[in-house]
Amino acid sequence: AMAVLRSLGSLLCLWALRLPAPPAGTGAAVPGLDIASYRERVRAMFYHAYEHYLESAFPYDELRPLTCDGQDTWGSFSLTLIDALDTLLILGNVSEFQRVVNVLQEGVDFDVDVNASVFETNIRVVGGLLSAHLLSKKAGIEVEVGWPCSGPLLRMAEEAARKLLPAFQTPTGMPYGTVNLLHGVNPGETPVTCTAGIGTFIVEFATLSHLTGDPVFEDVARKALKALWKNRSDIGLVGNHIDVITAKWVAQDAGIGAGVDSYFEYLVKGAILLQDKELMSMFLEYNKAIKNYTKFDDWYLWVQMYKGTVSMPVFQSLEAYWPGLQSLIGDVDNAMRTFLNYYTVWKQFGGLPEFYNIPQGYTVDKREGYPLRPELIESAMYLYRATRDPTLLELGRDAVESIEKISKVDCGFATIKDLRDHRLDNRMESFFLAETVKYLYLLFDPDNFIHNDGSVFDVVITPYGECVLNAGGYVFNTEAHPIDPAALHCCRKRKEEQWEVEDLMREFYSLKKNKKFTLKRSSDHGEGEGAKDPEDAPSEKGGEKRHSKKSSHSLLSCPSQSFNSKLAVLGQVFLDNT
Repeated sequence: AMAVLRSLGSLLCLWALRLPAPPAGTGAAVPGLDIASYRERVRAMFYHAYEHYLESAFPYDELRPLTCDGQDTWGSFSLTLIDALDTLLILGNVSEFQRVVNVLQEGVDFDVDVNASVFETNIRVVGGLLSAHLLSKKAGIEVEVGWPCSGPLLRMAEEAARKLLPAFQTPTGMPYGTVNLLHGVNPGETPVTCTAGIGTFIVEFATLSHLTGDPVFEDVARKALKALWKNRSDIGLVGNHIDVITAKWVAQDAGIGAGVDSYFEYLVKGAILLQDKELMSMFLEYNKAIKNYTKFDDWYLWVQMYKGTVSMPVFQSLEAYWPGLQSLIGDVDNAMRTFLNYYTVWKQFGGLPEFYNIPQGYTVDKREGYPLRPELIESAMYLYRATRDPTLLELGRDAVESIEKISKVDCGFATIKDLRDHRLDNRMESFFLAETVKYLYLLFDPDNFIHNDGSVFDVVITPYGECVLNAGGYVFNTEAHPIDPAALHCCRKRKEEQWEVEDLMREFYSLKKNKKFTLKRSSDHGEGEGAKDPEDAPSEKGGEKRHSKKSSHSLLSCPSQSFNSKLAVLGQVFLDNT
């Protein structure tokens, strides 16, 4: 009961921080735009792609829509099936979700001699399995005793993540970009990794550590994040690629796009997920440098990381996530201005070319394609939740019309090789079903459970007490797999935390009001309140203690936020002006 009260207390804090209702008129419908109709068109898009994947490509990773067959791309995991799994539930297809869970349990094997991208395996496979695991009960699956702290999909996610751990065994703690799932890092593997490939693990790995009780995942993710932070330039920027052995920057272009993007995203989302002051302060410092050196007229350019001089005056389609990220820190006005810049590019071509030369106002040679990326739609979804500005629905409408007109073929949806003449490429990336369709659907489905404002929730019993789940505030990983932040509080295994609950129960029920009592720990930890938990020992780096202090606030009241950007149930973080 105490765990429930603690969870409800946290929910009350979140409710207090909820995004205020948009002013009257800001949610006005776009003339001629029927939201329900577009929602159903997005649903039909999903099934046209998904069913042809099953018919023509499964068990390969991806569908080749022009030849109606399949190919392995990221490791032979039936990747599209994993990536599409939580989208099925968001669309309301419980029976297919259940069927696919069984298929994955029986058919996916990570003990294979395959060279896999550490980054892609994490965001698509580990992230997809974790999300599906946490949504399993909602999908009507009969979960095992101990869920969400145990379960077959969680074990699969943990197995996949353990296959990635050898990549982190470097002098700097920054991981190699590729690992062999059977043998570890290959001899002769290049030590050069992109910044995003180093800093995009904290969401999945911290979730794994909290659910399984094994701190190794969160520890390696944090060490990698801190290594990047330590190696930023004197003007506060990071480059594009770095040598993970020597920590020397190999590519010194600094920006918010390809090769860097999700590092910044995960500082914000990691701070939200873990309520972590340090991660948020890192991002806010980067944000200052980004505004100072890369921002021009609400565009973001590429600059030299040490000098701040412009190196590439281009907009990359991958940068279109930035307005959504700005909305998460409450910078909605700047987010909308940048979004509208990006939207003009979409309207010019019917999609976002991979590179767009800003001064020339046109595509860059050999970068004219649009592989059905989700980033601009993702930002529209976040910003619509924050503002209800109908312009954002117009982007959703334009995306549906463009993708159906240009990209749809008999066997699915094909990558657009060239937006100028609409030539197609024989590939449908798994993120089309994981992200693009999902964000479109959520844009047009304001009542989806993902948008839950905390007014409904589930109480589940775990071996560590009761906890609240499915109350909203989902944090999307960079592959759009939603993680329920409340789940991270369901599987607390440290003795100190168990003792806090006992102390709380005694305080709440006013037991032994005037008597001093001592709770005895097991003999290997000493006795009384002063005994130390092994996890309170200094860490390897600088003798830092990560768990040396108990929380000073009452667990029945809203914890005071120790950093100035706060999480609301709708997934928004706002600056504290008090």
